[in-house]
Amino acid sequence: MSLTQQSRYDRQVACWLLLCAAVIFGMILLGGVTRLTNSGLSMVEWKPLMGVIPPMTEGQWQETFNKYKQFPEYQKVNLGMDLDGFKSIFMYEYLHRVLGRLIGVIFFFPMLFFALKGRVRLGYMPRLWVLFVLGGLQGLLGWYMVKSGLVDNPRVSQYRLTSHLGLAVIIYAYMLWVAFDLLFDGRKRTAPTAPNWARAIPVLVFLMILTGGLVAGIRAGFAYNTWPLMGSSFIPPLLYDLDPWWVSAFEDITTVQFNHRMFAYALFGVMHIYAWQAITKSHGSEGARVKVAVSLMLAALWLQVILGISTLLLHVPVWLAACHQGGAVLLLTTSIYTGHVLLRQVEPTTRTAGSDRLPGGLQSDDVRV
Repeated sequence: MSLTQQSRYDRQVACWLLLCAAVIFGMILLGGVTRLTNSGLSMVEWKPLMGVIPPMTEGQWQETFNKYKQFPEYQKVNLGMDLDGFKSIFMYEYLHRVLGRLIGVIFFFPMLFFALKGRVRLGYMPRLWVLFVLGGLQGLLGWYMVKSGLVDNPRVSQYRLTSHLGLAVIIYAYMLWVAFDLLFDGRKRTAPTAPNWARAIPVLVFLMILTGGLVAGIRAGFAYNTWPLMGSSFIPPLLYDLDPWWVSAFEDITTVQFNHRMFAYALFGVMHIYAWQAITKSHGSEGARVKVAVSLMLAALWLQVILGISTLLLHVPVWLAACHQGGAVLLLTTSIYTGHVLLRQVEPTTRTAGSDRLPGGLQSDDVRV
């Protein structure tokens, strides 16, 4: 296969992966809306295959509603809800599950096609299988999360919710990285442009998303709807007040929201330092690309800060909270792209007279890798 042909196939595979990533982005947004509208426990059964078909007749709807009535969420939270109200929350969770199945279809069958046609670059097929396996595990983890709310306390576990969100983000991030490797020059970098920062920043953004998952899981965003103070002080009382103290970081509303804020402030500062270093240490033809990537990342960062503060001050409206969750994934996307640009850039070396002469009389341009 010629290099030109392989490059064309790489672009095809990369575009397919970017399409899948875009659908996963939508899946994350829809999952957030499902949670914010308290719709996640409306489907009390897990049918991976037959669950694609929703109730069609009035009798089927009533049967599904009667099953929901047997669980604590109806009995303790939605007692007296009518069938029309049930249909509205059911459809959010139904669409969320159907979209998950759709992602499996649009990933698996094109993967088989590209593999059978020999269009997947050598060494990349195991990466695609890893993505497929992680997608299957994500479906199992989603049902494991829902099960935690079908008990006496009709709220899903914040640990399972955060794990479910985290795995979705991992799949999304890894898919982007593989696509970027195929789209752009895959050579290892030679320029000294903050490689450690380039790897660390996406990880920090990911951890920030996890702290947001904990905030969502225990509904900490509905407390302390003030900024920059939490109530009447910057550092609220009763931080880490549970026993043992470290449990507060996961289960105490005050501590969880405080940690999310402090992480945001720290990340905001660190990312600006990172951006400054990336721009000042990048030169030559790669410098312009670095500046574009860093500018996109900073724009996403400022947008996310504005969305976060607005969501808090306006008492977590559904549409704004969903935008805030989407903004977090957008920030991760730009940080991954920036990191990829930095880690893959190649700084041209300065030639001296005769430096391009190799042993045996060969010129450097005669060498092909």
